This record gives sequence, structure tokens and C-alpha cells, in this order.
Amino acid sequence: MAPKTLAVAASLIASTFNVMAPTVVNASPPGAKDVTAVLFEWNYNSVARECTRTLGPAGYGYVQVSPAAEHIQGLQWWTSYQPVSYKIAGRLGDRGSFQNMVNTCHSAGVRVIVDTVINHMTSGSGTGTGGSSYTKYNYPGLYSFYDFDDCTSQIANYADRWNVQHCELVGLADLDTNEDYVRRAIAGYMNDLLSLGVDGFRIDAAKHIATEDLANIKSRLANSGVYWKQEVIYGAGEAVQPTEYIGNGDVQEFRYAFDLKRVFNNEKLAYLRNYGEVWGYMSSSVAGVFVDNHDTERNGQTLSYKDNAKYTLATVFMLAYPYGAPDINSGYEFSDTDAGPPNNGVVNACWQDSWKCQHAWPEIMRMVAFRNAVRGQGVTNWWDNGNNQIAFGRGNQGFVAINKEGGSLTRTFQTSLPAGTYCDVQSNSAVTVNSSGQFTATLGSNTALAIYAGKSSC
Repeated sequence: MAPKTLAVAASLIASTFNVMAPTVVNASPPGAKDVTAVLFEWNYNSVARECTRTLGPAGYGYVQVSPAAEHIQGLQWWTSYQPVSYKIAGRLGDRGSFQNMVNTCHSAGVRVIVDTVINHMTSGSGTGTGGSSYTKYNYPGLYSFYDFDDCTSQIANYADRWNVQHCELVGLADLDTNEDYVRRAIAGYMNDLLSLGVDGFRIDAAKHIATEDLANIKSRLANSGVYWKQEVIYGAGEAVQPTEYIGNGDVQEFRYAFDLKRVFNNEKLAYLRNYGEVWGYMSSSVAGVFVDNHDTERNGQTLSYKDNAKYTLATVFMLAYPYGAPDINSGYEFSDTDAGPPNNGVVNACWQDSWKCQHAWPEIMRMVAFRNAVRGQGVTNWWDNGNNQIAFGRGNQGFVAINKEGGSLTRTFQTSLPAGTYCDVQSNSAVTVNSSGQFTATLGSNTALAIYAGKSSC
């Protein structure tokens, strides 16, 4: 488990919420656009601008924002993941800026997911970013000692379900989510976010909450079918497994990212021909996938922006291949893995002040429209050279080629595309497909090619 500290947000809820009958869960984000830009530690005003400037025009379906809650003070990124209250009063913005962000993103055609920390509170005492005083087991007006689990020691045994779900993750006060009042308070927070127009939630540290507790909390929401994406890291031999949570919504498939790193670093891209369920992963319809996230780019379990071309090509593959609902992690440069966001989360411009803006890298951003265009189409016309050059189609709607070798690749590719001229969105150059569905192209080392129906001019 990554040494992260987790956060929760919301306004204080003391009223009772009636339990609603659970509805059928949406597996994978609804709608024709399933790519989420995860703007890690961007403040809400910056997210709003980016929805209008980049995310909407590029075709992103969702933006995921960092926790919207009052949290402990400090410069580190993980302070956002230690909630003090459920008020929207953190370093990333207040309630007004959050509401404006939701409205602005919706106007740009982008839905909003909130990274939501409901497993725990803090590990110490002090005054939060919104002025609330707290101690580890006492959050006045919200939680007292009786609302936390009896185990006050750190999790020590991932083979023991009780230990994983009742003891403390890296010393953070663990909420007793089996308790009715706690469930009501959490549902109240999430309902408050729903009232502001939020479209979904990422449930941080979901593995540490019993799946039946999460199901109960979700049943209390004003929209009990709202999109959920749950963080449940797979561990061989562990007592708690990701598949336990699919009844609540999507579950993040960490093995996808772990294996991509191994294949791109040490194996052959040719092995990716049947990537997905055949590798032992969850069903594509319930899997959230990514090349990296804010934890794994810091702990080295996955590729990251520091891997340059390999990272870019892995992301191109993820967006081109039909498995899961993809997240694009977009953060900032770091050498200190604890370092918080530049400018307290203010992004004046991409690629300035250490902001990496992976979601806006042309090679990545242009693949979002590709993915939207080929949605629902299976893999066709797979080709590989037995090593690190691969190509495949998406039905008769698109075709992609990736060359992760030291030399260039020149080849006549067979596709199922109609004859015509297409724009290669990777190189921004024209590609002509003949009446037999073939085209000839040259790909330089560590580059890709992607064409799709509806994109005829560059």
C-alpha cells in the first residue's frame, strides 16, 4: 500500500438520511466519452479554466479533482488526504470556487468526479485549513471517539481481513463505517457534493472499508446509481480482493498499470495482443485503468512522466485498446515524493512552474478523440513483429501503430478502414488508405501513428 494519507470532504451533516433501495450500478462511466483527466492537486479555479480551454474541446468525458474538504495544514500533497471536516475549505478552493468549477466544466461538456476520502480522518491534532480544531479521535460537531474503530494500531497483516478493515492505515484514525451515524455522516457529505452537481466519486482506500458498508452508504445517496470508482489495490494472497467491490461500481485495476510497466520496460509489446481479462484482470466493463496515478508515480510501481517516450507510448496504447475506462494522471514534477503542488495548486499555464499537464501532451490529448470515435469496436487486423512493433485496428473505425524500437518501421499495414485520406493525429500528417484497406507509412523510433474515421484533414 502506498504511504499515502487520505482525505475526505463535506459540510457538517447532522440530519438523518433515509436508506434508499439500491439501483443497478453503472459499470464504466455512462455516455460516449469515458476518458477521465485526473488533475491532481490543481485548484478548482484552474480546473474550471482547463475544462473550457482543453478538456471539453479534446473530448474528455470527465475531470477528477482532488479531495474537496477541510484538511490538516501543511505543504505536502498528502495533507489533502487527511480530512478535518466535511466543509469545502481546503487549499484548492472554497465552496464558491468548487461550485463555479462544476458549472464551468458542465458547460464545457465535462463531468466532475471527486476523489473522496471516507475511510479515515487524521493522524494528529491541530487546526484545519478551514479553522476547525481537532484531535485524532475528536472532530467537534462531526465525529467523536465512539465513531472510530476499536483497533487503534496500524494495519500489520494484509492476509487478515479484520486487520485491513478495522485497523489504521498509516496511523490515520479509522472510521467505523459499520456504524449508522458514520454512514449517515458520510452519505450526508456525498449528498452535499451531489447537490453541487458532482457526477461521480473516486473512493480512496476502498479496500479498507467493507464492501457492504460502501453499499449501504451508496444506497443513502440522492442518486444511488451515481458513478463510483473504487481504489482497491490487488495483492496476491490478500484477504480483500478487488472483485468484492464490483457490485458497488467500477474498481481500479492496478495490475493493468503494473504489467504495462513490466512489458514496456522488460518484455515485448507483442505480448499485449490479448491484454485484459485473459491476463486475469476484472471484466473490462467494471475496470478503471491508468498508466500511473499520484501514488504509483511516486512509489515507482508504474511508469511515470519520468519515463518519457515509454510513458507516452503506454498511454497511447491504453487509449487505443478496448479495455476498461481510462484515467490520464496529470500532475507536477517532483524530486521529493512528499512535495505539494506548485503555487498551492494554481496553474497559470501548462508546462510552467513544474506542471506537467500530461492530459494536454499532443500525443495523448489527440488519442482521446480517437477513443471516442472507435468506442464499441473490437480489435481487428492485429500485427506485430514478434518484438516491440505492434499495430491494430478498432473495427472499421480506427487504426493505430506503435514502434518502441531503436530503428524506424516502414510497412504496408492492412486495415478494415474505408478507402480515403485520414489524418495521423500523432504526426499531424495525411495517410491514404487504398481500396483494399491498406496504407504504407514510416514510424520513427519510439513514435506512434493513429487514424480514425471522421478525421480526414489535419
